[in-house]
Amino acid sequence: MVVCQVEDVDLAAGVEREVLSRIARRFRREEIQSPLLDSHTGDEETTTPPARSGQDLRLLVQSKLGDTTFVVASNREPYGHIFEGRSIRWNRPASGMTAALDPVMGVLGGVWVAASSGNADREVSDAQGRIPVPPDRPSYTLRRLWLTREQEERYYLGFSNSALWPLCHTVYVRPRFIAEDWKAYQEVNGLFADAILEEIRGKRAFVFLQDYHLALVPRMLKEAGANVAVAHFWHIPWPTLEVFQTCPWAEQILEGLLGNDLLGFHTRHHCNNFLETVDRTLESRVDHGGYSVTRLGHQTLVRPFPISVDFEGISQSVASAPVQRERARFLQELAIPGGLIGLGVDRLDYTKGIPERLRAIDRFFELYPRCKGKFTFIQIGVPSRSQIKEYRGVDDEIQHLVEEINWQHRMDFWQPIIYMRRYFSNTSLAALYSMADICIVSSLHDGMNLVAKEYVASRTDGTGVLILSRFTGAAMELTDALIINPYDTEQVARAIAHALEMPAAEQRRRMQRMRVHLQENDIYRWARRVLNELARFESHAPEQPILEER
Repeated sequence: MVVCQVEDVDLAAGVEREVLSRIARRFRREEIQSPLLDSHTGDEETTTPPARSGQDLRLLVQSKLGDTTFVVASNREPYGHIFEGRSIRWNRPASGMTAALDPVMGVLGGVWVAASSGNADREVSDAQGRIPVPPDRPSYTLRRLWLTREQEERYYLGFSNSALWPLCHTVYVRPRFIAEDWKAYQEVNGLFADAILEEIRGKRAFVFLQDYHLALVPRMLKEAGANVAVAHFWHIPWPTLEVFQTCPWAEQILEGLLGNDLLGFHTRHHCNNFLETVDRTLESRVDHGGYSVTRLGHQTLVRPFPISVDFEGISQSVASAPVQRERARFLQELAIPGGLIGLGVDRLDYTKGIPERLRAIDRFFELYPRCKGKFTFIQIGVPSRSQIKEYRGVDDEIQHLVEEINWQHRMDFWQPIIYMRRYFSNTSLAALYSMADICIVSSLHDGMNLVAKEYVASRTDGTGVLILSRFTGAAMELTDALIINPYDTEQVARAIAHALEMPAAEQRRRMQRMRVHLQENDIYRWARRVLNELARFESHAPEQPILEER
């Protein structure tokens, strides 16, 4: 896709990247094929075909779970209801986690327990906070919890996102450890545990907890004597021992997580960090080779489960009439004068490396001025946690950089960056992914980053180039992307040039390999891996609470 002639791209670096890519692909195959990613039942992988669709997963679940109730719990709800004038409409809150799990719940059924986020949620829910979802084709039940404003501020904005979030992301934002926030975190975790116990009372159940907001819930469930197998997926990185131990309540958080039967992370590296943290913090038996922890007679398995996306669903949506209409609307309204399009899709979060990305685009136009007017970058910024000072700071910085770069490089009716600061539907995102010749994911630290996988799933014609931060979990899988260090402005600028000059044949080779990988490792196979492990505990769920240490 040669539109602007770029003559000084470092071809030697390109050769080096290709060699490194081949090495990384071999490592990835070893990682993906590791028995730690699937049930430890010996021949499970050879006797049970992969769940490559929702129907396959449904059949697998029926054979393994029978009449067992499936319960997911997360802070974020998958659907919210808001007032719009005198009417009420529903939306999908911005969340990679809920976007990934919603199709799985659509297949499995069951109950999803989550905190309410929409101002009209009460109007459409029953007395217990329950409502069938998705609103347009109900297939499972959403159980909403009503938090007070103080709980939201202290549990969510406070301990979850001003303490745990910066603690677990190595981006040099100092965590704030406040006792009142920790107290609210304990209270809200108790509310979640109580709601889950109400939903599973008298039933055999599997409970699948999500993320760092609910670290104390596993032990609460086991101490209540629930006849339940509990798994927990930690969607963000797990830091090193030295970093995690700065938290005043590190031991209590670890105790909570060790109430799980199964604890999952995106990568083996994060599993190893967790095991070392436990080994050096709590009196327990840590099996580093077998990836397990035994504490107070209870065993917790620790496993890498790299999360994915609904590959087939996304791929098929690109050709749908709504997506094609949205694509045509964008092209008309944005009035891009031609040439190539780049795309970034992010929450307005300091971990996503948006300012670093914008500075690299600025440097790109300094290095390759003949590309002005021929390459336009669209940056999507979804507002997030704006009550937190650091988030407001990065929001302001992005606005300033966009204005400055556009002023510096604009020509006639063209400007280099189109910045859209708002929420976008799945239909709109699919249209944007299908328009973009390149997509840049420049996270400074990310557990996985599903934007990278969504972009690849959307490229049904096999073209397009993904520029991907080495500090994402996705970089371990999508090794045919152009892997970059987002802190290296010069390197990212030259990666953009490399992407714009990449021959169509090479684009297709790289994109095809990534698409095959995602097709074979989609969200349904991820769910299958988790459920295969979790099913091992169903017949061994404790009849009595875990005893407190004396």
